[in-house]
Amino acid sequence: MPTQSRKGRVSGLLPDFPWDTIAAVKQKAATHPGGLVDLSVGTPVDPVDPLIRAALGSVAAVPGYPTTHGTPELRSAAVAALARRFGVTGLDPAAVLPVLGTKELIAGLPRLLGIGSGDLVVIPEIAYPTYEVGALLAGAKPWRADGLTQIGPQNPALIFVNSPSNPTGKVLPVEHLRKVVAFARERGAIVASDECYLGLTWEGEAVSILDPRVCDGDHTGLLAIHSLSKTSNLASYRAGFLAGDPELVAELLEVRKHSGMIMPFPIQAAMTAALSDDIHEAEQRERYRARREILRKALVQSGFRIDFSEAGLYLWVTRGEPCRVTLDWLAERGILAAPGDFYGPRSPEHVRIALTATDERIAEAAARLS
Repeated sequence: MPTQSRKGRVSGLLPDFPWDTIAAVKQKAATHPGGLVDLSVGTPVDPVDPLIRAALGSVAAVPGYPTTHGTPELRSAAVAALARRFGVTGLDPAAVLPVLGTKELIAGLPRLLGIGSGDLVVIPEIAYPTYEVGALLAGAKPWRADGLTQIGPQNPALIFVNSPSNPTGKVLPVEHLRKVVAFARERGAIVASDECYLGLTWEGEAVSILDPRVCDGDHTGLLAIHSLSKTSNLASYRAGFLAGDPELVAELLEVRKHSGMIMPFPIQAAMTAALSDDIHEAEQRERYRARREILRKALVQSGFRIDFSEAGLYLWVTRGEPCRVTLDWLAERGILAAPGDFYGPRSPEHVRIALTATDERIAEAAARLS
């Protein structure tokens, strides 16, 4: 049979995978005599807490299929954690759904919600690339907008918000989120709030879309997306969940059951343990706080300007030049960052510096910047 034409491939709908575009600069940075300091990807480097590993191993012998909806214990632990950590009230455990990593969820969410050709999906102007990918995979039209006036008279099917933001670390205030919720309900849109960095707020206050100050206790049309990759170091576990509108969660559950999108049972047990314990999370947050302060001082002293960055695992910085020039400047010092153009056309002069390196590598990066 003939090879499928490029035009017929799903990958042909998508932009180039951004990380492939920095392979050469990564190779350059790796030639530094002191070795590479990779601050480009927000992947955890610290160990998984023993309490979580014990929970994982405790059910390793269970042979049967897990449920797509997750165990009652997991869903109750998620409800309790959202209330304890972020002040979310009135959430039914039935309106919680574990997912195989939040990137998978975001990429598939428009399609799973029945959004398709002719539909509008609003994403932030400077955004995690997977929001756009999810819209394109569904055949919908992505529309970059940070303000509601930029949407005009259009009626979007889905609005993605991301606070704290990846990559900028910007935090949206309660009043802004209230306006998004009111606008979405007026236009009949769903709001999907990516809150994966909510537990890593350094300045001010970041709130959930499900916070009663935002939605008045009414979760209709709202989905909050959470990850345990960050403060629980569970990126390798692919441990995430969504919560919110019971009807939307029930619809997603039904589709995911048919699709076999089931989180492995040992991961469900590990998530339950992680969500039930705040000590390990607080300890990890303090590790990132210390690394952030070291990098922040070194970057400012070496002439960088830090914008936003009130929260999250990154510093959003610029030297007032094209981001790829800055990327090369850093590579000469053996440091790899993520260029701002990964995140859309509105960030041509910024780079994203991750806090996810060991204390030794963070100190090394600070020394090289100085």
